[in-house]
Amino acid sequence: MLTCAIIDDDEINRLTLEHYIELTPNLKLMASLGDGIAGLTFFREGNKVDVLFLDIEMPHLNGLELLRVLTDPPEVIITTARQDFAVDAFELRVTDYLVKPFDFARFTQAVQRVQSRASQNAPAAALAPDAPANTDLFVKVNSRMVRINFDEVLYVEALSDYVNIVTAKQKYIVYTTLKALETRLAQFPNFIRVHRSYLLNTQHIESIEDNTANLRGGHFVPIGKSYQESFYKGLQRI
Repeated sequence: MLTCAIIDDDEINRLTLEHYIELTPNLKLMASLGDGIAGLTFFREGNKVDVLFLDIEMPHLNGLELLRVLTDPPEVIITTARQDFAVDAFELRVTDYLVKPFDFARFTQAVQRVQSRASQNAPAAALAPDAPANTDLFVKVNSRMVRINFDEVLYVEALSDYVNIVTAKQKYIVYTTLKALETRLAQFPNFIRVHRSYLLNTQHIESIEDNTANLRGGHFVPIGKSYQESFYKGLQRI
């Protein structure tokens, strides 16, 4: 059973979510609130839930602002009519992003994702504390949000205001900085900075020669001089 709360300033949207929750046997609604201030008060009073269905555009305190001030937020499913907040939302590690209007099937898919993350973080998973909860992240490619399994990423290359995310099968040009993506990838211990312009997935190194990492599929990444000492020390732990 997952406890949940709704924060949305649109009454019709709240009623829809309440109905969907009522139709889902493993969800229990604890609160349905009409604005971000009420939501902040709810959590600051010590209330806790497993899942928060959160709108973004609300008066006084929007959903993303609320997330930024919560010290220990639950799993968050964004429910919004706007697509253009998706990158900011996923940088705050939300679980899913539902664009209104969405149907019960899409709602159920989001809840299943929460359940999957919860099972991966269950006590049995403590045997591998350094393993990330999952290996997927969403990135914005042109006008689309694309799910990428970062276990499959070979390396990331900086291209001015963009980055080039390279897998064995495909390349993704994403409007973000290498530093910003490095922060998002902090949960993946195999990703390390090896050059001012490169992040490298150490899982895909086949050999190293002349301070160049040779990766699967014939890819090559240079090891910058200022990064070499920490890189080679790190190899002892790979």
